[in-house]
Amino acid sequence: MLEEAVELALSGHCIVYPTSTLPALGCIPNPIALDELFAIKSRPSYMPVSLGVMNLDQARELVEIPEDVPEILAAFPEGSLTIVLRSHETMDSRLGGNKVAIRVVSHPTAKSLLRETGPLTATSANPSGDVPLYDCDSAAKILSTLDIPVGSISEKCGGGAPSTLIAWHTVCDAPESFSIEVVREGKVSSEDVLAWWKKRT
Repeated sequence: MLEEAVELALSGHCIVYPTSTLPALGCIPNPIALDELFAIKSRPSYMPVSLGVMNLDQARELVEIPEDVPEILAAFPEGSLTIVLRSHETMDSRLGGNKVAIRVVSHPTAKSLLRETGPLTATSANPSGDVPLYDCDSAAKILSTLDIPVGSISEKCGGGAPSTLIAWHTVCDAPESFSIEVVREGKVSSEDVLAWWKKRT
Protein backbone atom coordinates (compact mmCIF):
# COMPACT_ATOMS: atom_id res chain seq x y z
CA MET A 1 0.00 0.00 0.00
CA LEU A 2 2.64 2.53 1.06
CA GLU A 3 5.09 1.17 -1.50
CA GLU A 4 2.55 1.62 -4.30
CA ALA A 5 1.86 5.20 -3.20
CA VAL A 6 5.58 5.98 -3.13
CA GLU A 7 6.06 4.56 -6.61
CA LEU A 8 3.08 6.47 -7.99
CA ALA A 9 4.20 9.77 -6.45
CA LEU A 10 7.78 9.41 -7.65
CA SER A 11 6.49 8.72 -11.16
CA GLY A 12 4.91 12.18 -11.14
CA HIS A 13 1.31 11.33 -10.31
CA CYS A 14 -0.97 12.39 -7.46
CA ILE A 15 -1.79 10.41 -4.35
CA VAL A 16 -4.04 10.98 -1.35
CA TYR A 17 -2.36 10.47 2.02
CA PRO A 18 -3.45 10.93 5.63
CA THR A 19 -2.59 13.83 7.90
CA SER A 20 -3.58 14.56 11.48
CA THR A 21 -6.63 16.49 10.23
CA LEU A 22 -7.78 15.78 6.65
CA PRO A 23 -6.55 13.77 3.66
CA ALA A 24 -3.88 15.59 1.66
CA LEU A 25 -3.40 15.50 -2.10
CA GLY A 26 0.28 14.98 -2.75
CA CYS A 27 2.56 15.21 -5.75
CA ILE A 28 6.26 15.88 -6.14
CA PRO A 29 7.02 19.60 -6.60
CA ASN A 30 7.73 19.62 -10.33
CA PRO A 31 5.75 21.36 -13.11
CA ILE A 32 4.29 18.24 -14.77
CA ALA A 33 3.04 16.78 -11.49
CA LEU A 34 1.63 20.17 -10.48
CA ASP A 35 -0.19 20.39 -13.82
CA GLU A 36 -1.97 17.15 -12.93
CA LEU A 37 -2.76 18.22 -9.37
CA PHE A 38 -4.21 21.59 -10.35
CA ALA A 39 -6.24 19.97 -13.13
CA ILE A 40 -7.88 17.34 -10.92
CA LYS A 41 -8.59 19.85 -8.15
CA SER A 42 -9.85 22.47 -10.62
CA ARG A 43 -7.73 24.88 -8.63
CA PRO A 44 -6.75 28.27 -10.09
CA SER A 45 -3.02 28.48 -10.77
CA TYR A 46 -2.76 31.75 -8.81
CA MET A 47 -3.62 29.90 -5.57
CA PRO A 48 -0.38 28.25 -4.36
CA VAL A 49 -0.38 24.96 -2.48
CA SER A 50 1.77 24.06 0.52
CA LEU A 51 4.43 21.38 0.84
CA GLY A 52 4.46 18.65 3.47
CA VAL A 53 7.82 17.59 4.88
CA MET A 54 8.91 14.84 7.26
CA ASN A 55 11.04 17.19 9.36
CA LEU A 56 12.89 20.49 9.20
CA ASP A 57 16.01 18.85 7.77
CA GLN A 58 13.97 17.95 4.72
CA ALA A 59 12.58 21.48 4.57
CA ARG A 60 16.08 22.99 4.69
CA GLU A 61 16.76 21.58 1.25
CA LEU A 62 14.13 23.93 -0.16
CA VAL A 63 13.73 26.93 2.15
CA GLU A 64 15.60 29.09 4.62
CA ILE A 65 14.87 28.10 8.23
CA PRO A 66 15.47 31.04 10.60
CA GLU A 67 16.50 30.05 14.12
CA ASP A 68 13.12 31.08 15.54
CA VAL A 69 11.12 28.67 13.34
CA PRO A 70 12.08 25.50 15.27
CA GLU A 71 11.11 27.36 18.44
CA ILE A 72 7.52 28.07 17.37
CA LEU A 73 7.10 24.58 15.95
CA ALA A 74 8.17 23.15 19.30
CA ALA A 75 5.72 25.40 21.14
CA PHE A 76 2.61 24.01 19.43
CA PRO A 77 1.39 20.52 18.48
CA GLU A 78 3.27 18.97 15.58
CA GLY A 79 1.43 19.45 12.29
CA SER A 80 -0.70 22.32 13.60
CA LEU A 81 1.27 25.08 11.83
CA THR A 82 2.13 25.76 8.20
CA ILE A 83 4.77 28.46 7.80
CA VAL A 84 5.53 30.48 4.68
CA LEU A 85 9.31 30.74 4.31
CA ARG A 86 11.73 32.10 1.75
CA SER A 87 12.92 29.50 -0.76
CA HIS A 88 16.60 29.11 -1.68
CA GLU A 89 15.69 29.37 -5.36
CA THR A 90 12.48 30.58 -6.97
CA MET A 91 10.12 27.63 -7.28
CA ASP A 92 7.05 27.08 -9.42
CA SER A 93 4.57 29.92 -8.87
CA ARG A 94 1.97 27.30 -7.90
CA LEU A 95 4.15 26.59 -4.87
CA GLY A 96 4.51 30.28 -4.08
CA GLY A 97 7.61 31.19 -6.11
CA ASN A 98 10.08 32.46 -3.54
CA LYS A 99 7.61 32.27 -0.64
CA VAL A 100 6.79 28.61 0.03
CA ALA A 101 4.42 27.25 2.68
CA ILE A 102 5.92 24.34 4.65
CA ARG A 103 4.12 21.97 7.02
CA VAL A 104 5.98 19.42 9.13
CA VAL A 105 3.51 16.54 9.20
CA SER A 106 2.72 14.61 12.36
CA HIS A 107 0.83 11.59 11.05
CA PRO A 108 3.14 8.54 11.22
CA THR A 109 2.04 7.24 7.81
CA ALA A 110 2.66 10.63 6.24
CA LYS A 111 6.13 10.72 7.80
CA SER A 112 6.91 7.28 6.39
CA LEU A 113 5.68 8.36 2.97
CA LEU A 114 7.69 11.59 2.91
CA ARG A 115 10.79 9.77 4.10
CA GLU A 116 10.67 7.84 0.82
CA THR A 117 9.40 10.50 -1.58
CA GLY A 118 10.80 13.74 -0.21
CA PRO A 119 8.50 16.79 0.07
CA LEU A 120 5.02 16.45 -1.43
CA THR A 121 2.23 18.96 -1.82
CA ALA A 122 -0.13 18.98 1.15
CA THR A 123 -3.26 20.63 -0.22
CA SER A 124 -6.66 19.27 0.77
CA ALA A 125 -7.78 16.21 -1.23
CA ASN A 126 -10.99 17.61 -2.69
CA PRO A 127 -12.06 19.62 -5.72
CA SER A 128 -11.65 23.32 -4.95
CA GLY A 129 -14.70 24.60 -3.11
CA ASP A 130 -16.03 21.17 -2.16
CA VAL A 131 -16.35 19.88 1.40
CA PRO A 132 -13.34 17.63 2.17
CA LEU A 133 -13.81 13.97 3.07
CA TYR A 134 -12.10 12.12 5.93
CA ASP A 135 -11.42 8.86 4.08
CA CYS A 136 -8.37 8.82 1.78
CA ASP A 137 -9.75 6.17 -0.59
CA SER A 138 -13.06 8.02 -1.00
CA ALA A 139 -11.25 11.31 -1.65
CA ALA A 140 -9.04 9.69 -4.28
CA LYS A 141 -12.06 8.14 -5.99
CA ILE A 142 -13.79 11.51 -6.31
CA LEU A 143 -10.64 13.15 -7.71
CA SER A 144 -9.84 10.36 -10.17
CA THR A 145 -10.84 10.47 -13.83
CA LEU A 146 -10.47 7.91 -16.61
CA ASP A 147 -7.48 9.86 -17.88
CA ILE A 148 -5.94 10.70 -14.50
CA PRO A 149 -6.28 8.06 -11.79
CA VAL A 150 -5.35 9.17 -8.27
CA GLY A 151 -3.72 6.72 -5.87
CA SER A 152 -4.30 6.59 -2.14
CA ILE A 153 -3.18 5.16 1.16
CA SER A 154 -6.17 3.43 2.78
CA GLU A 155 -6.60 5.35 6.01
CA LYS A 156 -9.15 7.67 7.58
CA CYS A 157 -8.32 11.03 9.13
CA GLY A 158 -9.66 12.46 12.36
CA GLY A 159 -10.92 15.74 10.93
CA GLY A 160 -10.83 19.06 12.71
CA ALA A 161 -9.53 22.47 11.77
CA PRO A 162 -6.71 22.74 9.23
CA SER A 163 -3.25 23.90 10.20
CA THR A 164 -2.77 27.57 10.99
CA LEU A 165 -0.96 29.35 8.15
CA ILE A 166 1.67 31.89 9.15
CA ALA A 167 3.73 34.20 6.95
CA TRP A 168 7.12 34.43 8.67
CA HIS A 169 8.86 37.78 9.10
CA THR A 170 11.43 36.84 6.44
CA VAL A 171 8.74 36.88 3.73
CA CYS A 172 6.63 39.80 4.95
CA ASP A 173 6.60 42.94 2.82
CA ALA A 174 8.46 44.88 5.51
CA PRO A 175 10.92 42.39 7.05
CA GLU A 176 12.61 45.20 8.93
CA SER A 177 9.49 45.36 11.10
CA PHE A 178 10.32 41.84 12.29
CA SER A 179 6.67 40.82 12.40
CA ILE A 180 4.73 37.71 11.46
CA GLU A 181 1.23 37.44 10.02
CA VAL A 182 -1.43 34.81 10.59
CA VAL A 183 -2.81 34.29 7.09
CA ARG A 184 -5.33 31.58 7.99
CA GLU A 185 -6.44 30.62 11.45
CA GLY A 186 -6.76 26.89 12.07
CA LYS A 187 -5.71 24.43 14.77
CA VAL A 188 -3.87 27.19 16.63
CA SER A 189 -5.63 30.51 17.23
CA SER A 190 -4.21 33.79 15.97
CA GLU A 191 -4.25 34.98 19.57
CA ASP A 192 -2.01 32.13 20.72
CA VAL A 193 0.41 32.57 17.83
CA LEU A 194 0.77 36.30 18.37
CA ALA A 195 1.05 35.85 22.15
CA TRP A 196 3.94 33.44 21.56
CA TRP A 197 5.57 35.94 19.21
CA LYS A 198 5.15 38.85 21.59
CA LYS A 199 6.64 36.84 24.45
CA ARG A 200 9.63 35.90 22.32
CA THR A 201 10.32 39.40 21.04
